[in-house]
Formats: sequence, structure tokens, C-alpha cells
Amino acid sequence: MRYRTFGRLGWEVAEVGFGMWGMGGWTGSDDDESRRSLDRAVELGCNFFDTAWAYGEGRSERLLGELVARRRDRRLYVATKIPPKNRRWPATRTDALADVFPPDHIREYTHRSLENLGLDTIDLQQFHVWSDHWAADESWQRAVTDLKREGLVRAFGISVGRWDPANVLRALETDLVDAVQVVYNVFDQAPEDELFPACERLNLGVIARVPFDEGSLTGTLSAESRWPEGDFRNAYFAADNLAATLPRVDALQRLVPEGMDLPELALRFVLEHPAVATTIPGMRKLGHVERNLAASIGRHLSARLVEALREHRWDRALGLE
Repeated sequence: MRYRTFGRLGWEVAEVGFGMWGMGGWTGSDDDESRRSLDRAVELGCNFFDTAWAYGEGRSERLLGELVARRRDRRLYVATKIPPKNRRWPATRTDALADVFPPDHIREYTHRSLENLGLDTIDLQQFHVWSDHWAADESWQRAVTDLKREGLVRAFGISVGRWDPANVLRALETDLVDAVQVVYNVFDQAPEDELFPACERLNLGVIARVPFDEGSLTGTLSAESRWPEGDFRNAYFAADNLAATLPRVDALQRLVPEGMDLPELALRFVLEHPAVATTIPGMRKLGHVERNLAASIGRHLSARLVEALREHRWDRALGLE
């Protein structure tokens, strides 16, 4: 495993971290299998784990808390998220901050997460949604400052909505935000335009989520792909989006170098950008953990290949978080 410095915080984090949404919020999750996968990730050098209260209403957080308790011999970095009070994903520019992140809600869910995790301090607490018209509001600023001052959180971040990565730039200028989490992959390259330069200038940690575009960039989907009722992927890959995605994936397959497969190519593309501190593929199974973490020690992509992959940028707005 290779490690990268997490912005101004100075943490040395695994460049391939662990996204835990699937363990709490997706169909087919098995807690024992999840525990084995988490333990294996630690054995392979992973030390950055991203969860959220909304992932199973604390289920994913509790699994992570168990892991931290089991592996007190390792420094594991814990990142979680505060759900919006109005339970709306994504936030809109008409939402009032008082309806989404009032100070008492920020504090309440920080305490709930601390209890689920079994910790006294959360390394990285994050807002799970954001709209940048809230940036100048002092209520969230005071709440975040107080949580840090009281030692309940070490750092604070914002998870930026899909696909509007510039919708956080004003908040970054408050100097209260230590990290940004954003969708970034071969298709979704818009963070390179404004967000990544701002994060590099301010020395902020960048967490790249959805490196596989919810699974399309693993090359395993087909026109017949379906998921159980209630699974997020049924909405994400609604008929029109799935039909538009599959030819784009086929075109990418032709760029995969010998000795590499599409999932490794997708991860390596994300890791080629110097602004990225860690990427957090969602993982539940041992095989996925071993495969994804191995990408860290794989070979770098050539500059020519990276430029070819840039031609596959796909700007879209499906209204999904």
C-alpha cells in the first residue's frame, strides 16, 4: 500500500481507502462478511475508512467501531457524515440551512456517531450534503468550531453533491473545511476544473468517491443488469442511463493495457491526479478488498494513456446523490 499526505492535517493515509456505504445501505449486506473484509483491508495496509450515519442508520458506523476496537494496534482514520435533518439528498439552493444543518442537529448526530463508533473523537466529521449559499452562515461555522474546540472532532469536511463539484468553493474560503469528498472517475472529471486547484491551493485533503461509477467501470454490467427492490443502483442505472453508459464502457475497454483490467485502470486514473489523497471504492467482499487494494502497488499510467482517458469525460446531471 502506498500512502499520501492528507492535506494540511498531515495524516498519512492509504491512497486506496474503504468506502462503507454498501455495508449499511445496500441490499445483500452480510455483517460477518463485512467484518472479514474490513479486517483483511487492515492487514493489507488500509487505514482510512469512510462511513456515515445514514448508511443503515448507524449500522455501518457500528461495524467500523468494532473494527477500531479489534485493531487498536493500528492507527485507523475514521471519517463519517452528518445526515441532513430534512433527509433530502441532494440539497438544493432553495433549502434553508436551518432545515438541513441547524447547530443542535450537527451536535446531536456527532454524538450519535461517536456512540456508534465507540470513540471519544471522530477524525473527520463531514456534512453529507451541501449548498454553497450557506457558506457565510455563522451558525454552522460556530458549530464546527465548537466541535473542534471541544475535541469531539479532529477535522471537518464536506461531501460535495453529484455532479456539482464547484458548489463548495465559498465554504472552502472560510478556513473551517479541512477536506472535501467528491465524485471523481474516468467519466466524472469535472472536479479538475475548479475544485482540485482550490484544494491544492488551500492544502486540503481530497477524498475521491465513486471511482467505479457505482459499478459501471468494473465492466460487469449489461443491458439486463437489475438489483433488488430498494437498491440505489436501480435508480442510478435507470434504463436511459444504463443504455447510455454501456457503450462508453465498451469504448474504454479498448484502452486497457495488457496485464491490467478495467477496474484497475479506473482506480489508477483517479490516483494519477496529485490533488487526490485517497479514493474510497465501496467494498463488502474479501475478493473486492484484495483486488482494489492491490491497485495501489500497480504501475502508473503513462501520460499518453491518461490523456486518452480524458477524452472519455462525460458531463451529466441526473439529479441523484
